[in-house]
Amino acid sequence: MPSSIAEPQPLVLIAEDEPEIAEILTAYLGRSGLRSVHAADGRRALEMHLSLKPDLIILDVQMPYLDGWQVLVEVRHRGGTPVIMLTAMDQDIDKLMGLRIGADDYVVKPFNPAEVVARVQAVLRRARSGSEQTEQRFIRLGRLQADLESHEIAAQTEGGLQALPLTLTEFRILVRLMQTPRRVFEREELLVSCLPEGEALERTVDSHISKLRKKLEAAGFAGVPESVRGVGYRLGDVS
Repeated sequence: MPSSIAEPQPLVLIAEDEPEIAEILTAYLGRSGLRSVHAADGRRALEMHLSLKPDLIILDVQMPYLDGWQVLVEVRHRGGTPVIMLTAMDQDIDKLMGLRIGADDYVVKPFNPAEVVARVQAVLRRARSGSEQTEQRFIRLGRLQADLESHEIAAQTEGGLQALPLTLTEFRILVRLMQTPRRVFEREELLVSCLPEGEALERTVDSHISKLRKKLEAAGFAGVPESVRGVGYRLGDVS
């Protein structure tokens, strides 16, 4: 009788110089079935990234030897390992720096460990979905075209493709809806998978949807995304 070998759970590298925080994250990740290893400084984080090839890195900004920004730059030179930044500096400039360098998400200290785990799972799902799509760069649906590398979405108009002036959060929401256009997404799911950690209220999703809808309306799409009362949102008609 052939034996089945279970696929190992994703491995998370926790790059954090505060032992207490690392221990808490290790415990919460373990309860969710995720494996983890710990690096206490930037140099060790890069060594472990090279040798262990983790599925995701939780990366603190302020660390000895090499800080989080330096580690992130090197990780991005090596490839596309998903990275969630941990920062005690609740400043927009720090968040934008991380996203521009190539972070997939960020979490501001002090944080709720359960929220961090939820974000880890969301980023891993996005990475897995991207892998299954064999590095698909474009998503085309109706008159919309999303470029996943340049983080741009354009609408087909009579004059040709017109780039939509979307924020990063609006881009993420619209791409998420385009990936499964018939599905209705609950606000909480969009909150975890598309919005930065600092925006933790479900009504914030409504605000982003409202702004996104106005920009799509200006490009000739009426009532997109659609509201589904009592549930959330789906894409709607973009033909």
